[in-house]
Amino acid sequence: MMPTLYLPTDSLARAVGADEVSTALITQARERNLPLELQRTSSRGLYWLEPLLEVDSPQGRIGFGPLTAADVPSVLEALSSSTEHPLSLGLVEELPYLKTQQRLLFARAGITRPLSLDDYRAHGGFEGLARAVAIGGEQTATAVFDSGLRGRGGAAFPAGIKWRTVRGTQAAQKYIVCNADEGDSGTFADRMLMEGDPFLLIEGMAIAGLCTGATYGYIYVRSEYPDAVATLRNALEIARSNGYLGANVGGSGQAFDMEVRVGAGAYICGEETALLDSLEGKRGVVRAKPPIPALQGLFGQPTLVHNVLTLASAPLILAKGAQFYRDYGMGRSLGTMPFQLAGNVRHGGLVERAFGLTLRELVEGYGGGTASGRPLKAAQVGGPLGAWVPPAQFDTPLDYEAFAAMGAMLGHGGVVVADDTLDMAHMARFAMEFCAEESCGKCTPCRIGSTRGVEVIDRLLAAPDQAGRDQQVIILKDLCDTMQYGSLCALGGMVSFPVASALKYFPADFGLQPSEAEQ
Repeated sequence: MMPTLYLPTDSLARAVGADEVSTALITQARERNLPLELQRTSSRGLYWLEPLLEVDSPQGRIGFGPLTAADVPSVLEALSSSTEHPLSLGLVEELPYLKTQQRLLFARAGITRPLSLDDYRAHGGFEGLARAVAIGGEQTATAVFDSGLRGRGGAAFPAGIKWRTVRGTQAAQKYIVCNADEGDSGTFADRMLMEGDPFLLIEGMAIAGLCTGATYGYIYVRSEYPDAVATLRNALEIARSNGYLGANVGGSGQAFDMEVRVGAGAYICGEETALLDSLEGKRGVVRAKPPIPALQGLFGQPTLVHNVLTLASAPLILAKGAQFYRDYGMGRSLGTMPFQLAGNVRHGGLVERAFGLTLRELVEGYGGGTASGRPLKAAQVGGPLGAWVPPAQFDTPLDYEAFAAMGAMLGHGGVVVADDTLDMAHMARFAMEFCAEESCGKCTPCRIGSTRGVEVIDRLLAAPDQAGRDQQVIILKDLCDTMQYGSLCALGGMVSFPVASALKYFPADFGLQPSEAEQ
């Protein structure tokens, strides 16, 4: 009898041919009169191996990849005759890239079907919600606080403080808002989770709603993620029809429901207050604080705003306990982080590990160095506003405080790798240009500073002598300081990170001597 086959329905896997492989499998099985059971699952996140076909065996799932439709006949022949195939990877769980990870958020990745409630529940789904219902809102908030969970975005603010604040604020209406406007370069963890494990996010938001007294939620998804939007909307219907959303969530006697809203491609709407304006039907413009959203957020009501990975952590914390979660990580950076390897890297994909591994372990160990085979020049950590980290600092642990100490940030965990051909002066100019393009325009340091920044870098690169370059370096550094400390939000405030790090570590790309850049 033909074993069960598994093939991802993840949009990246489909972009590189998973649907074509699926069609070929069905066609070839029919021609060979083979009884074929093919399940379309989420992705493991081993993206350099996609499309990755997995096949049941007595020892576990055997992998084949990366496959093309043309490989299907020989794979089916090998399966039928129990012979080796050149694209066989052995047991998927034993692949070094996957075996050494610590998957908590992505424990179901590649294993379950995204819209199968049975699959989700068979792998621990809704256990956290049941626990939250059993212990009540106060103990739920305490569990999140005691876990040490911090927001998986730029600020890394303690999640438990937000939960307690919204819970303790009196109002007739409260909201839960999920920031799924994942716009940072090299990031895809939110998309993977929404496409592959949507019930986890729904469960996390339901727990947050019951805890804080919010009765309605919104998932704000970027328009570039149509597959995630469709999957979430289908999952919401399934959850609602099975009592996990609606008037009596999980038998709690409390109401909570939610919907998906689609953004319109503005990077600034990843900032929580601009996102709230967009949800209200306004142009996405950053709000001044105070008041904070936890007190006056969406439609002026108390609102808990978190990104996908933060809310999706709640079910595990409730199901396993705060101490279980605290056992992962280091210092004040607790739990795991799904790091995303992209750019010029040999093995791009998702790596979920506890905080504390080094950037070298991530880029060289998991990533395998550059795809081009040329020497590493740098890795940009934390999106387009993240610092460029040179190999000399790759032994720094991936930890919020350690990165902040060297003028960098972890952000959403995106790591974009570059080899020695990348021009860092061009990347510094791009950062300023990006800020100018994406600024909401509300504050002067960001709106004007970014435009002036492009001009200063252009003058620096065009300066005919050292005196001219020295003058422009002084102006550029002053401008970065003004933007960092004077901007209303992180867009203007953090654009200095990629600019200053490029200037500091790669002065030759600007035509500078090291002493000029460090002055």
